[in-house]
Amino acid sequence: MGRPHKFRRINFNPTATYFKPQGIPLRALQEIELGSDKLEAIRLKYVARLDQVQCAKKMRVSQSTFQRILVSANQKIAEALTTGKAIKIIRN
Repeated sequence: MGRPHKFRRINFNPTATYFKPQGIPLRALQEIELGSDKLEAIRLKYVARLDQVQCAKKMRVSQSTFQRILVSANQKIAEALTTGKAIKIIRN
């Protein structure tokens, strides 16, 4: 059994909860779920342009945990963009 998840600080509340390819009804698309922790990691790293150490401190996680969150987020976004799937943003 793994360790329980440590609380991850998230200072961002997105207004949109879905992103999808234009012109295709949502009911016809497969979805990829992107947790709010993954969205926060993307926001801190690529929008706020913080380095990994600063991002980890802001989220109150270790640097290696932040890296795992970021890699997972990038993989999910890349899959959605390259295969035409919808992205559903969920609250953790």
